[in-house]
Amino acid sequence: MDARFLGIPDLAETPSVAVVVDVMRAFTVAAWAFAQGAEKIVLAGSLDEALALKARHPDWVAIKDGPPAPGFDTVNSPGLLRSVDLGGRTVVQKTTAGTVGALAVKEAPLVLCAGFVVAEATAQLLRTHGSDSVTFVVTGEDGQADEDLACAQYIARRATEAGTDAAEFLSRAAESRAAAELAEGVRQGVHPDDIALCLEVDRFPFAMVATLEGSLMVLRPRATPSPIS
Repeated sequence: MDARFLGIPDLAETPSVAVVVDVMRAFTVAAWAFAQGAEKIVLAGSLDEALALKARHPDWVAIKDGPPAPGFDTVNSPGLLRSVDLGGRTVVQKTTAGTVGALAVKEAPLVLCAGFVVAEATAQLLRTHGSDSVTFVVTGEDGQADEDLACAQYIARRATEAGTDAAEFLSRAAESRAAAELAEGVRQGVHPDDIALCLEVDRFPFAMVATLEGSLMVLRPRATPSPIS
């Protein structure tokens, strides 16, 4: 498998397969939303779009980065979201990097959104798909975020080498700038457990597939078969 690792500004063409990685915290949050029962996640292009969708659909749950804000139900924190019952609900998510990256490749035939929590399920879907070329979109810091690059490289390795050890990749993520900012309170809307939750490998047994449904980019979970023991 030919794997390319690009930042959002480096996406010059539409890839055939895109894996959009945002570890801290967009796609860790998305995975937790599905684990809490959400049916689907609409990836909004702007805060105004998220608020407009929420206004049209008052029962939808709107999530944003940073501190709480009027019109939004909660913030982009896995630690906070894990206590919210989202059974059957639609979530609208707008973040600084993750949702931007997914929307940048919305025309790709296959778009997966990922973090460490769904690493094996994502790698398994890539193996099943039989992709010759995969573009990993490293969303944070214009492609320089080491937690996202480490996760992308880990998933790429696991797609071809199932026994790959996560330790080195998790260590890089734990020492990343994003982890430091979460730990030091530089970022707002943070729960003390967020870093640990973002670094849980294979917490969930599903991949997350984003597709265009009309004018909206919609993320849904896709269960992967359990490995034969």
